[in-house]
Amino acid sequence: MNINLTQEEKYLNHFDISIRKKTLHSLLKTQPKTLPSNTPTQLFNLHCHSFFSFNAYGLSPTALVWKALQNHFYALGLIDFDVLDGVDEFLYSCDLCQIKGCAGFETRVFVPQFAKHEINSPGEPGICYHIGMGFTSQKVKNAHVLKKLKRIAQNRIQTTIEKVNNYLSPLSIHYEAEVLPLTPTANPTERHLCTAYYEKSKLQFSNKTELIHFWSEKLKIPTTDIENSITNPVEFQNLLRAKLMKLGGPGYVPAKPENFPTLIEVNEFILSNGAIPTFAWLDGTSSGEQNLEELINTMLTSGVYAVNIIPDRNWNIKNPEQKKIKLKNLDNFISLAHELYLPIFIGTELNAPGQKFVDNLDTPELQPYYQLFIDGIHIAYAHTVLEKVSGMGFTSSWARNYFSNNKERYEFFKEIGKRLVPVL
Repeated sequence: MNINLTQEEKYLNHFDISIRKKTLHSLLKTQPKTLPSNTPTQLFNLHCHSFFSFNAYGLSPTALVWKALQNHFYALGLIDFDVLDGVDEFLYSCDLCQIKGCAGFETRVFVPQFAKHEINSPGEPGICYHIGMGFTSQKVKNAHVLKKLKRIAQNRIQTTIEKVNNYLSPLSIHYEAEVLPLTPTANPTERHLCTAYYEKSKLQFSNKTELIHFWSEKLKIPTTDIENSITNPVEFQNLLRAKLMKLGGPGYVPAKPENFPTLIEVNEFILSNGAIPTFAWLDGTSSGEQNLEELINTMLTSGVYAVNIIPDRNWNIKNPEQKKIKLKNLDNFISLAHELYLPIFIGTELNAPGQKFVDNLDTPELQPYYQLFIDGIHIAYAHTVLEKVSGMGFTSSWARNYFSNNKERYEFFKEIGKRLVPVL
């Protein structure tokens, strides 16, 4: 799938939104819209991070939509960490390109009921990646909650920089001068730090031998291994993140429950803005996810209405035994979600190098669930349109009062989303 950008298309990633918008209109004049073909398997990705958090290809919300259009996508979803900065731009671009779009954010929360169990954040008991899907605008009620999420994330990033700077001395980077300029709205992630350290080290150690010896000593890796990877920015920056910032590394910042908002607090914020609180499933191997029914019940009673899955990590596995276990876990989870009529949103994330732009839904492992994944698209899109136009989204008071059960609501929004066509 083509994600490379031409010289003109690169302006879609400019930090000035007016330039991004102007470029998209210009491209559409010279390269007319091509609607998705009526093929047996539609292309879609409802979990794409943009450069407002981190996109592995540096894509803005507008660039994501444009590349989706070029590849004949049926639907697309924006999910950024801790911010909604790209929502208005993304939904506008989706309508302009006639792609069914939905948008939200991802963050981390504390789940008190599972304080002693890992859930979907490895090595961090009680901490859970969590999603709000179906926002219709980046202008929100109770904006202080969103500001809190971003503040927590940035405090963690600055602590990581301090720790890694101490460890890598004499190499260091500066948050304001060298990290923030890598982002459009001051929301850097660990991956931005890796880029900054990598680039700074090449400037500070212009002699290649010195550069290799420096990283070999600091990362405790043989010089030959450093030499083989350092010319590949993607590979080397992944190595930096694993060795310096993840669990066991000198820059790792332990996840303390008191430093995160609770699940209920974040769900209340999502619901107050007419969006859909969504549980992010990992792969069923953690102690929390193995206790599936209790975990789902905790999520439901806390306000969850849908679930999110990253399919690739559940089936595209080299080890046959691990693959067998995770596929069984996946099937159990999808079966329970469907039994409860929880919409299922899927995608690839696109926030790490090597991740695919779209899932291979033709694979035998995923084909049995294809229709449920399509249902998820239609429900998310119908919710987005109805909530924006009339406040009658999937989690609205109207929906809760009008439908007598989850199945009725699920079927209604599925059918509406199937019939609606994007228009600007």
